[in-house]
Amino acid sequence: MSKLKNPVLMATIGAAQGLRGEVRVRAYTADGTALGDYGHLHAEDGRVFEILELREAKTVVIVRFRGINDRTAAEALAGLELFIERDNLPDDELDDDEFYYADLEGLDAVDPEGKSYGTVSGVFDFGAGDLLELKGPGRRPALIPFSEAAVLEIDLENGRIVIDPMAAGLLDDEGENGLSPDGPTDPK
Repeated sequence: MSKLKNPVLMATIGAAQGLRGEVRVRAYTADGTALGDYGHLHAEDGRVFEILELREAKTVVIVRFRGINDRTAAEALAGLELFIERDNLPDDELDDDEFYYADLEGLDAVDPEGKSYGTVSGVFDFGAGDLLELKGPGRRPALIPFSEAAVLEIDLENGRIVIDPMAAGLLDDEGENGLSPDGPTDPK
């Protein structure tokens, strides 16, 4: 099995569920039950997983893979990330304001004047909305909200996003990075 050329993370396997080899899976699709719609899933080590059964649970989907037939085999999969080839994702189903997380990673983050604030290195959702992680040389990683106020434009063709550094929390009223000339600002 050859490595995927442009892998997209689709799911992470969690704990075993029951005795028949089922596992709890955190799907990164809008609809968790759509996980099986993209073909076989691939692990970084080259293993290929075919979904035999899939059903919804509260916050995850319960999946049974071909060849995983008991709890011991299922437990060995905990923490495994599953990918598909980027070409397997349908582009024609996206609205103009919708993007795949994988397409955002690697974009340069600049303000309207062209000042760089790093590169999008990850997209996270901890429950309160999507966040973009920006990393750049000589800068600590920063998380900014993926909102219309903070991200003014997404330009996939030119490989950049235009951000409002104030709305993104990268600047404050007194100076860059939340610091005044006299030190940290008082949050009062």
